[in-house]
Amino acid sequence: MTTTVLVTGGTGRLGRTLVPQLADAGHRVRVLTRRERESAAWEWAVGDLRTGRGIAEAVTGAEVIIHLATGRGDVAATRNLIEAARAAGKPHLVYVSIVGIEDVALGYYRAKVACERVIEESGLPWTIQRTTQFHDLITAMCDAQRGLPVTMMPSKVSFQPIDVTEVADRLVAIAAASAAARVPDLGGPQVRDAAELARTYLRAIGRRRAVWSIPMPGRAMRDYRAGNHLTRERAVGRITFDEFVAGIARQRSSR
Repeated sequence: MTTTVLVTGGTGRLGRTLVPQLADAGHRVRVLTRRERESAAWEWAVGDLRTGRGIAEAVTGAEVIIHLATGRGDVAATRNLIEAARAAGKPHLVYVSIVGIEDVALGYYRAKVACERVIEESGLPWTIQRTTQFHDLITAMCDAQRGLPVTMMPSKVSFQPIDVTEVADRLVAIAAASAAARVPDLGGPQVRDAAELARTYLRAIGRRRAVWSIPMPGRAMRDYRAGNHLTRERAVGRITFDEFVAGIARQRSSR
């Protein structure tokens, strides 16, 4: 049975992986975008969650909405999406969130908690899937410092990165199932020190530089040092960070 799935944030890190997987699984896929794009194996719907422009049209006929879009004004954007979805026939709303957001003092995480609450109270059938950080976050942290003489990572902080392909696999399964409320968290296969992860990546791509573990102040760093963003009991991912960066190295060498 073909299901019409609307994906918000479909051009982001996770969305770029999820959208073709949904199409390959036989779903009719519609991707919300703020500007016109070339057609492909899925449909583009032009709209803006922040203003509500075009959202009513985007959700029309959608049986499942996978809400990946994130940024400034997340809570208002989520409310705009919910309002349009309720008017369009109450589709299954799937939201991707982050492990430990109640226990890490970041404004972005507080907004994610608020979005979850709005979804839970929306009156729509809903599923919330929390995950740990993606492998790409670690590489992005290193790449952002490529112009510096050293790479700095927070000391006494570990991460449990997971591969986006595994998160996408889970979302494809959720899209084919009934709403399940809050489902078990998805965590990466390993908990590893931040500086160690940085060194692994830099070695894999042949970038020679020192990695310094730097004590960083603030409540958020305290919460990270406490491991509040980890889910050791849900280390269900299979693709390790070493395997992920080895793939990056292979891509670079083949260019």
